Amino acid sequence: MTAVLVLLAIIVVVVIWAISAYNGLVALRNQFKNAFSQIDVQLKRRYDLIPNLVETAKAYMAHERETLEAVIAARNQAVSANRQAAGDPADAAAFKQMVAADGVLNASLGRLFALSESYPDLKANENMMQLNEELSSTENRIAFARQGYNDNVMSYNIAIEQFPGSVIANMFGFKAGTLLESTESPEERKAIKVAF
Repeated sequence: MTAVLVLLAIIVVVVIWAISAYNGLVALRNQFKNAFSQIDVQLKRRYDLIPNLVETAKAYMAHERETLEAVIAARNQAVSANRQAAGDPADAAAFKQMVAADGVLNASLGRLFALSESYPDLKANENMMQLNEELSSTENRIAFARQGYNDNVMSYNIAIEQFPGSVIANMFGFKAGTLLESTESPEERKAIKVAF
């Protein structure tokens, strides 16, 4: 009789532990998905600013049409990739496409800003200055949101990889989250050499 009670107590403890571990993993997964949503909000704000920026630049940079069209095309591609990744932030392939599209967008925006340096009237345009400021502010918010996302993904990934959480994660198909990494090439990451 006491052996049966001990066995029942062990079963109850194991069931309670399994429920607790499962709920903990669900909470961590939802936290990292929420962190992605914060990035998504800022990216949408960024994507909404870009057409206004291009329209403002278009008046001054009429013969730079190829660059302006490249920015819009890159923006549209990034919007599409972001929409796919937002559908399931745990989908590594969609996430990698989003990061790649974001890299293309950053490069095309960089070319636009480099070209705008050749147009003093454009640089002095009040609307352009305001859009640049808003875009810069949004980029800072995106960087902050990405840091929070990576922190949440790291906590989640640790929980699904460590024992005993890994047992529950494997039983219920919890997939590892994908960390956001820099889109810079190794060449772009090199320190700038200053020589006098």
